[in-house]
Amino acid sequence: MRRTPVRYNGHHCRNCWNVALWIANDEGLYRFALECRARARNATQAARDMLESLPTRTPDGARYTLSAVRAAILGLE
Repeated sequence: MRRTPVRYNGHHCRNCWNVALWIANDEGLYRFALECRARARNATQAARDMLESLPTRTPDGARYTLSAVRAAILGLE
């Protein structure tokens, strides 16, 4: 029997989903992410810039990682 990987609303893991929720739904984080994206050459650099100012974890304990922040930035409109 093949197991289908668990997906979290389009994100590949719970941590990425959680970080994306915080960045998209907290007005301050959202505006900061947009600023980082506007200044950076690409999403990876924007995520690195953002990580320099973020704490290590979200208020509910998920880790802010480069891949999670980058995925969240790519998902912003």
